[in-house]
Amino acid sequence: MNNKIFFFFYNLAYQSQVFDAVVVFFALYFPYLVAISVLVFLLYLNKKKEILLTFFSAGLAYVFAYIFKHLFSTSRPFDAFPQVHSLVVETGYSFPSGHATFFMALAVAIFFYHKKAGYVFMFFALLIGLARVIAGVHFPVDILGGFVLGGLVSCLVAR
Repeated sequence: MNNKIFFFFYNLAYQSQVFDAVVVFFALYFPYLVAISVLVFLLYLNKKKEILLTFFSAGLAYVFAYIFKHLFSTSRPFDAFPQVHSLVVETGYSFPSGHATFFMALAVAIFFYHKKAGYVFMFFALLIGLARVIAGVHFPVDILGGFVLGGLVSCLVAR
């Protein structure tokens, strides 16, 4: 099932140069805009404690993702399937996605303080995750695992 879902989305790549450029933007560059947006949003509200807790949650989640990557040692789609050529360059292991973990942790942490903004940032995390599947650098289970890990870490930090 994981492979079928992966190929459903991956097969959208290499059909149009414009679409591929959009996928690369959301997979590589949009994450920086999201992180900056979170910071600006919380600075605008003058919520220094929320900034600290939000980025602490995301950073801690990313550390856990890094540890799990080495524990599970899951290969990336382009390593598992010779016909897969990623749109972006990535190295290392695949599960869980560090991007999905970090950005879902950010989104869930914001959700605890600002529900509507949390939903917006969850949507952004979903876009980043989907773009990384289409780009051929993650399987859907990598993204899902990252979302679960990021959400759990943010919930634990919030408690």
